[in-house]
Amino acid sequence: MDLSGVASALHARLPQLGDRIAQRIRADVEAYRDESLIPYESLRRSCTANADLVLSHFSRTDAADPSPARDTGRIRAEQGMPLADTLHAYRVGFELLWTEIVEESRTHPEVTDAQLVSRSADVWALFGRYAEAVAAAHRETSAELALQREARRSALVEALFTGVIADRTTLWEAARELGLPEQGPYAVAVAAATAPGAEPLTGIESALREAQLPSAWRLLPDQQIGMVALTAPNAEETCVRILRRARARVGLSPGFASLRDTPQALRFARLALAGLPGSGPGVARFDDNPLAMLVAAAPAEAAHLVETVLKPVLDLPVVDRARLLETLEHWFAAAGSAAEAAGTLFVHPNTVRYRLRRVEELTGRSLTDPRAVAELGAALAAVRSSGVG
Repeated sequence: MDLSGVASALHARLPQLGDRIAQRIRADVEAYRDESLIPYESLRRSCTANADLVLSHFSRTDAADPSPARDTGRIRAEQGMPLADTLHAYRVGFELLWTEIVEESRTHPEVTDAQLVSRSADVWALFGRYAEAVAAAHRETSAELALQREARRSALVEALFTGVIADRTTLWEAARELGLPEQGPYAVAVAAATAPGAEPLTGIESALREAQLPSAWRLLPDQQIGMVALTAPNAEETCVRILRRARARVGLSPGFASLRDTPQALRFARLALAGLPGSGPGVARFDDNPLAMLVAAAPAEAAHLVETVLKPVLDLPVVDRARLLETLEHWFAAAGSAAEAAGTLFVHPNTVRYRLRRVEELTGRSLTDPRAVAELGAALAAVRSSGVG
């Protein structure tokens, strides 16, 4: 069946046809009524080009070029139109065009109703191919735009953490673009990656957003770093609870008020992470253990401190060394109470006292001397940070 005569007649009034299709889409698809989102002229041009594409199909023998359909998908993605609404509009436009083809066929005696019905299957198959082109282009463009937005966002986060942005106005602009408030308090979190490029805090931004805690994150080869706005009630406790759910090793800085202090807060968060004991998951806040943070800030000096203070203990056989270090750890945790330390170690208090005397004998430091106790506590924090013992 030849519909070239019908197509030629419709082609002659193509501008008006494109305008009618655009008006129908605006009437039937609510998302297309926003002039600021989809300017009418952009919609009219797209409708005209796609109508031309379909009508040209009836007078050609080669495969149709789907470029106008792809352009529609790309432009709508750039304009922020969801794919579902884009395909809905495309279907509305195609239905109107098919109605026009049927109506025009009534004026062409050579086209019978039976032939028109027979050809309708081909026409709707054509619609399916063009709709696939629209969807494919929309998805590709949306993915590209998402990557661009993420790259831009990541660059802004990096600029805040490195202190590249120093101007107050520019800092506020960066904060707004990242969805962060212009006023603090803020906190910086650093999570250790288990493998290069692995994301230890998957979905953390969404989880914090649900708790009314805006945040911005950047993934580094060995860490995931982020800034959290602590503006909600009980914000810090909520943030820590959400971070703990991630089952990662995380360091959290003290709160700070000015975006200019972000680089220093990043350093504090990294020190908190370095001072986190053990090798399992957990969240260490910088302010929770200032001594451990001090030790983590100077690893070379901390190693020398361990060598100076605890070397005789570390030179013992593994079992003896571990027992004495564990007892000393529990004694410090019990605020110097041998009885309480014994309860957490599940041994007799005299056993604790015996082990502590051995530590005093080996190190030459008395646990009744405040200065010696401070040195042993600092050395013990350094041992804990390094994992020795």
